[in-house]
Amino acid sequence: TPDLAHEVGSATFKAAIEKNGWPDEVKVGLIGSCTNSSYEDMQRSASLVRQAKAKGVNFKGSFTVTPGSEQVRATIARDGLIDVFEGAGATVLANACGPCIGQWDRQDVPKGEKNTIVTSFNRNFTSRNDGNPATHAFVASPEVATLCALSGKLSFDPETDTLTGADGKPFKLEPPSGDELPSKGFDAGENTYQAAPADGSALSVNVSPSSDRLQLLSPFKAWEGKDLTDLAILIKAKGKCTTDHISMAGPWLRFRGHLDNISNNMLIGATNCENEKANSVKNILTGEYDEVPKVARAYKAASLGWVVIGDDNYGEGSS
Repeated sequence: TPDLAHEVGSATFKAAIEKNGWPDEVKVGLIGSCTNSSYEDMQRSASLVRQAKAKGVNFKGSFTVTPGSEQVRATIARDGLIDVFEGAGATVLANACGPCIGQWDRQDVPKGEKNTIVTSFNRNFTSRNDGNPATHAFVASPEVATLCALSGKLSFDPETDTLTGADGKPFKLEPPSGDELPSKGFDAGENTYQAAPADGSALSVNVSPSSDRLQLLSPFKAWEGKDLTDLAILIKAKGKCTTDHISMAGPWLRFRGHLDNISNNMLIGATNCENEKANSVKNILTGEYDEVPKVARAYKAASLGWVVIGDDNYGEGSS
């Protein structure tokens, strides 16, 4: 949220950390994803790690690197950047969305425990990265996320604060640096594309009827050409209702190939304007309150059409 932005290491940020009770200890630093894993991003972060390693300093907590593409992964592997990160204790994840959309099997902190992470991802909605509503996720540049993981402190000021080397002597980090583009050009990496056959007419897609991750879809009923009238209001969402409120990611992503199962998370994070509660709407057929997906299924079974009403901000986010 831009109006909550703070300058790294500033007195106002340190005061805010204390006032709000944000844990100063940084449990995990995370860089990468599609947003911040350019070659320059990786180079600049690696330059900080090299400085720390030269003094015998590794990451204080955990540190993950998520290359945003196969090209980036292959290039930083060729140029030794992955070795730099891993040499200081980092874990390099698959070149995918990763923890940015909740694809993170986090084990270091139990759900419900208050903790701080610093990421270079593009969103920090509650529970977004690890499914833990008690996690405070601070968004920063890749360099700052790396700095926080090396120092282990959210309040660390690189201009005045020091790290302690293996020899017991304090030292300051020099500003990060890095090439914008690789001098050897980009490495395209592994070619995993599989071309479709020229004639696919004889092919069939076999999906187990008992699969809970894949589902073959039947064609939707054609529109009758008439306006939709007399619809039930499933929910009127209050306030900002992002894509995370509408269809959460994280553990639900395994159902992206199964429309019926992933529908069980539809709008479960949205706040109902009627009762100020999440995942609680009135079933007009019974007069009882129930979970949003269950009420939607009841309406479908009764052939009752329904509509969702958004507030001043509905649908912000990604797919």
